[in-house]
Amino acid sequence: MISRSSTGRSCVAALVAAILIAAPTFADPGPPDDIIRSAVAELNEQLEGHKDELEQDKEALYALIDDILLPRFDRKLAAQLVLAKHWRTADEEQRERFIDAFYNSLLQKYADGLLAFDASRIEVIAFRGDTSAKRTLVKTVVTLDDGTKVPVHYDLVNRGDRWLMFNVKVEGISYISNYRTELDAEIRSTSLTRVIERLETENGVEKHE
Repeated sequence: MISRSSTGRSCVAALVAAILIAAPTFADPGPPDDIIRSAVAELNEQLEGHKDELEQDKEALYALIDDILLPRFDRKLAAQLVLAKHWRTADEEQRERFIDAFYNSLLQKYADGLLAFDASRIEVIAFRGDTSAKRTLVKTVVTLDDGTKVPVHYDLVNRGDRWLMFNVKVEGISYISNYRTELDAEIRSTSLTRVIERLETENGVEKHE
């Protein structure tokens, strides 16, 4: 997402993964920045003393992420925004397969970033917006090894009883926009079905019959 050292990128990836998987749900969604703060604390607690073990067992790492991420991440909205106009022309089966394939791709992409998670490097900016809004932005700042401060912002959607995260912006660059551009070009040159099959294969899913 950004042109930094590998250590710096790992630090940013760790924060992205942290918020993706650790934001708890509430009967009342509450202030969205509280969700982020508690996410950082929860992830720090769950990883403490287990990083070496999880580094050697990727399946356990994926399972940990999936258990926490699935009910907290708006998979459908993220997938719909990534596909954009291709979502409108996709049939129901293609949509469902893409939602699963894209979600699992994100899960695996950010898994290793969790192992570099360091809560002390993260500053969550106090939220000053409308907590009743349909969508909102929570801002954070990540401090890299060289002291550089990187803005990492999260788009959340209000689902009534909880906030769900669906987009991450690192230094103003949206992962939704990046994936949309990348996959649009691939879909145009091949097809949506081919893209879904590629993602499924990369995720270790057997060929769809």
